[in-house]
Amino acid sequence: MILFRNNSEMPHLEIGDEGGGVGRSPCMLGVIPVIYYSVLLCLGLPVNALTAVALSRLASRTKKSSYFYLLALTTSDILTQIFIIFVGFILQTAILHREVPIAFVHMVSVLEFSSNHASIWITVILTVDRYVALCHPLQYRALSYPERTRRVIASVFLSAFVTGIPFYWWSDVWRDPGSPGVLDRILKWVHCFMIYFIPCTIFLLTNSVIIHRLRRKTESKRYQLRLGKTTAILMGITTVFAVLWAPRTIVIIIHMYVSSVNTDWKVHLAMDVGNMLALLNTAVNFFLYCFVSRHFRDTVREVLGMPRRCRAGEGKIARNESFSDSTLKPLAIPLGPLAMAL
Repeated sequence: MILFRNNSEMPHLEIGDEGGGVGRSPCMLGVIPVIYYSVLLCLGLPVNALTAVALSRLASRTKKSSYFYLLALTTSDILTQIFIIFVGFILQTAILHREVPIAFVHMVSVLEFSSNHASIWITVILTVDRYVALCHPLQYRALSYPERTRRVIASVFLSAFVTGIPFYWWSDVWRDPGSPGVLDRILKWVHCFMIYFIPCTIFLLTNSVIIHRLRRKTESKRYQLRLGKTTAILMGITTVFAVLWAPRTIVIIIHMYVSSVNTDWKVHLAMDVGNMLALLNTAVNFFLYCFVSRHFRDTVREVLGMPRRCRAGEGKIARNESFSDSTLKPLAIPLGPLAMAL
């Protein structure tokens, strides 16, 4: 969940407390966040909507669990963009300047956290799904089918909403001049573990095992290491997530123990940049899918009414793809260190 209670458009007043006046840290980026999030919303919503339509067609045709999970991930990204970018920042902060009831602010916070938790933990479930598919293929055939996949996705969304409820009491880091209290620190640590430390640990372990298993098979059979495209997409998603969310997680910890966002302009600037990078994660998956998957590109062309490219030997390629570790044609990657482990 990203809180954008950035009052850069409001006068930088002195905030009085028992110890005297404390100057509020200025927003060093000015109107840049407003422009950035407006562009991100105008680009991200149409792109994610197109991704959702394409993935729904692929899921209905192939009945593969990976497509259902990617569709759920896209849906949660859309909800994140609506609740966090549009309602939380553009509407509430940039347009209304927080002139809304405090109960509404806290309810929006619950929805923001819920959509954020759903997006991240759907990725975790997809990671586990790919691990079982590659490392335990016989069990995977018995465990993975559309009905169970839908139930798992519904459970994740319900759990995301339930885990978002305690964050009704999340404090406003932009306006609270004092250091975080006990409850606030507990919520912030729970937030950091739920959205970064635990997911990244799972990503690192499962992706490392997947790469190790494929490398061992490669050495025994003496052919080039190959990743199915769904697995390649998964590793791309987890790597981008780990990189884009790291700055914000670090800044939250700094805000708790080193210096407050409200009083230190450097931490204020770092939080702004961290939030901008983290939310960029909701708009990049479409381009990753297009880069990796020919089937996805063809489906997008079909959705847009564009002619499909004809390729020689396409039928033979399609037959070979049906035996890959996932739903799509394998993608060769070079042997070497586990650069894509996370």
